[in-house]
Amino acid sequence: MEKEYDVVALGELLVDMIGTGESGYGNPVFEANPGGAPCNVLAMLQKLGRKTAFIGKVGRDMFGRRLRSEIVSCGIDDKGLLEDETVPTTLAFVHKLKNGDRDFSFYRSPGADVMLKEEEVDLSLIRSSRIFHFGSLSLTDEPSRSATRRAIEEAEKAGIIRSYDPNLRMPLWHSEEEAKEQILWGMKHCDILKIADNEILWLTGGKEYDDAIRILQKEYAISLIALTLGAEGSRIYYRNERICIPAFPQKTVDTTGAGDTYCGCLLNGILEHGLNELDEETIRSFGMFASAAAAIVTTRKGALKSMPDVDSIRILVNKSRD
Repeated sequence: MEKEYDVVALGELLVDMIGTGESGYGNPVFEANPGGAPCNVLAMLQKLGRKTAFIGKVGRDMFGRRLRSEIVSCGIDDKGLLEDETVPTTLAFVHKLKNGDRDFSFYRSPGADVMLKEEEVDLSLIRSSRIFHFGSLSLTDEPSRSATRRAIEEAEKAGIIRSYDPNLRMPLWHSEEEAKEQILWGMKHCDILKIADNEILWLTGGKEYDDAIRILQKEYAISLIALTLGAEGSRIYYRNERICIPAFPQKTVDTTGAGDTYCGCLLNGILEHGLNELDEETIRSFGMFASAAAAIVTTRKGALKSMPDVDSIRILVNKSRD
């Protein structure tokens, strides 16, 4: 049966406050960038010509109105986006560390994204999708935890492919034990997993990436796992295969959204080729495309509005083959 949407995602839509330097008085200056991992993924898919929809909640405030406007301008269907009358839109202040990593300070106690209720989830959107994508930030607290679980239950019942990105942000959890418990719950309910290097070692206790992947594969029935390794590229694990994908070195400005960009391209590859009978050449092809797209995003500030177009990604991929 023809599906209305390629990918529907549920989770956080927020404002990434990214530092741009100091004012003339020496005060830090921040640029308000639209963000939130699930919507970043959808924005990349829209750039690739896919049809997407988002389910989530923002505050009824200036930031919430701006975020709705931004996702609509990207082409993302906003019919599943609700507004909370009393709780403000979540803000994430992004601090760039000397080693290039990022530190986050969240204004979310609570934030509107976590106020999505189970009965507010538009289940018809999920049933109308080919892939349902979710993360762990909506599992950090109630009522969004129950809303996320209900959405996943509906996707499972409808036989829809489920994609998951743990996207660990430890300050948002009440404890490390709770974070591990909830994130592992997500592993039981996904077909595709995009996970970062630091996340998988923390989650499994493994000391080496391949060992950590084997721990997950032994415990959970995940069809495809993409492990992102920053400047070292990525690895895609499918059945008994491990395909190593190189990075595309660029002059990095901001790494925000690089993993989401990669994830969006990964899902695009699955939409094009399916999940059941992939070969190494196909996986390497869409893995290279995803890696190049992620590299381009690191040369720009922000994420949702900074997604690259198909031509610029292909040019970078082709250069690597020269």
